[in-house]
Amino acid sequence: MTEPSPSFDKRARLRASDADRSLVHDILAAAMTQGHLSPVEYETRASTAVSATTFGELDALTDDLPVNDIAAHAGGLSLTKPAVAPAYTMRPGPDPTVVSTKVAVMSGTELKGTVGVGDRLTVVTVMGGAEIDLRRVEFTAPVLTIQAVAVMGGIEILVPVDATVQVRGIGVMGGFPHGASGRGRPGAPTIIVNGLALMGGVEVSRKRPSISRKR
Repeated sequence: MTEPSPSFDKRARLRASDADRSLVHDILAAAMTQGHLSPVEYETRASTAVSATTFGELDALTDDLPVNDIAAHAGGLSLTKPAVAPAYTMRPGPDPTVVSTKVAVMSGTELKGTVGVGDRLTVVTVMGGAEIDLRRVEFTAPVLTIQAVAVMGGIEILVPVDATVQVRGIGVMGGFPHGASGRGRPGAPTIIVNGLALMGGVEVSRKRPSISRKR
């Protein structure tokens, strides 16, 4: 077996930047959109890319993919610089200030605006309601998994129109429709919604953020 060259070993040990991690995520997202990766494979690799610290770790996530072909078919994906920022904010890396839990018991709660969200969000309503508006939040991980539990209550989740969405929850004497599921554009976050609607409802919708108008 041919031994790797010293220059290759040195590059593998070099520290990667946020821009490098973002670029690899864009490649992985485009690979999933084009069918090179399954959604599960994409989620696993994208999660690993967030915590990767060296070029060697990042290279291992794409070395079995036809990267040049993927970039050519991704409509402008550049291999030398990060993709143009989307309308929402993508802020890779762990952040202790993110919102991870919203609970409403015989009351209401909401999450909206430019707050930060991590890779997990738990939303629970018991005879109450919750509005989770993700269209302007700051994503700090490429994959956000929401555990939504509505007991005799309701949860409304608004997601960016170009996000990849997977709705996997179930309804028992309630509603948990999966109509919002579908692939998004390369570079957009992936949002997975699990959970249970018991005599209640969880609704996931794709909507563009409203534009305020000045008079």
